[in-house]
Amino acid sequence: MTKHMPDIACQPHQGPQGKLNWVGMSGIEIPVLLQANPQPIRLSSRAQAYVNLIDPQSKGIHMSRLYLLLDQMATQEVLNAARVEAILRAFIASHTSLSDHAFVEFRFDYYERRNSLISDNSGWKQYPATVRGELKQGEYRFEVTLEVPYSSTCPCSAALSRQLIQQAFEQQFKAQEQVDYQAVLAWLGTPEGICATPHSQRSYAQIKLNLAANDELNLSNLINLVEDTLKTPVQAAVKREDEQEFARLNATNLMFCEDSARRLQAALDQQPTILDYWVRVNHLESLHPHDAVAIVTKGVENGYIDEPNLMRLL
Repeated sequence: MTKHMPDIACQPHQGPQGKLNWVGMSGIEIPVLLQANPQPIRLSSRAQAYVNLIDPQSKGIHMSRLYLLLDQMATQEVLNAARVEAILRAFIASHTSLSDHAFVEFRFDYYERRNSLISDNSGWKQYPATVRGELKQGEYRFEVTLEVPYSSTCPCSAALSRQLIQQAFEQQFKAQEQVDYQAVLAWLGTPEGICATPHSQRSYAQIKLNLAANDELNLSNLINLVEDTLKTPVQAAVKREDEQEFARLNATNLMFCEDSARRLQAALDQQPTILDYWVRVNHLESLHPHDAVAIVTKGVENGYIDEPNLMRLL
């Protein structure tokens, strides 16, 4: 015969009574399945799971139910907007009369193998990401954050470098009545020929997206959108031909942080399943000891706020 085990959580609450905004767990270790190209991949994540407590006389929620639901629903099927909503509805259904508001979040590093620019090599790149959902009074909100590194070369620095190269050319050849083509070609290949280079730096686009409830959540496609828009993705495996192409891409895509933000703004505005966005681009300056930053939102009513103190992904 099974021995009856006491359930303290179901006993009457004798202490101070009050409703609670959130009760749940954080730091939950759980693998998730994500859609990728060409097939789904499994990643390790850290999750948070919460419901509110609307019964002031209840001692608490049933935390084990949240964990078991995550284990059943977040590990076996691809995580997308519809799946996250189903998890949240199950959270609330498991706490009838106790909760009407649910939240879940998954944080993970998304790894993807990216091809080199020219050579046949490829290498792994890491993209920190977060998937979260909230269900409140029947209204569902699905959100994804993603950080994508890229390179940025300063347009002002490029112009100043070109001026120095012009001056060096004039100094080298101004005494000649006729300039010899081969001599100029050889001179351009010397350190004196390219006497100045513009400064460039590793940069990061931090993007927070409010996605439609039918979005399939393909992070590979989102990464491609960002990298194809900015055109200067950082590289993993690099041979000389790749490095040369990287230098060419930087020279033909000179960007202030304002340019980067506006490019992403224009690209995200064209995506029908992106209801709202918050974008922060960070150029980790090599000229200065501080960073250059631009922030832009979609500007929808009751959407993301554009306060500059939102310095990192939430």
